[in-house]
Amino acid sequence: MLTLESKPRPDGYAYPAVIQSRDGLIHISYTWNRTHIRYVVLDPRRLRVAPGPSDRVAR
Repeated sequence: MLTLESKPRPDGYAYPAVIQSRDGLIHISYTWNRTHIRYVVLDPRRLRVAPGPSDRVAR
């Protein structure tokens, strides 16, 4: 999981959109407080996956 925002906003977040372009990049846009637009581009090849609770095996 990836955290894009760590603080809650009074009016929250709205209008999310996520697409993957032909070059493999992931484009994310959303608004906060319905006045600001945030745009983020992620390269999934550069993301590292850390083990989480679901990766643990019960013994």
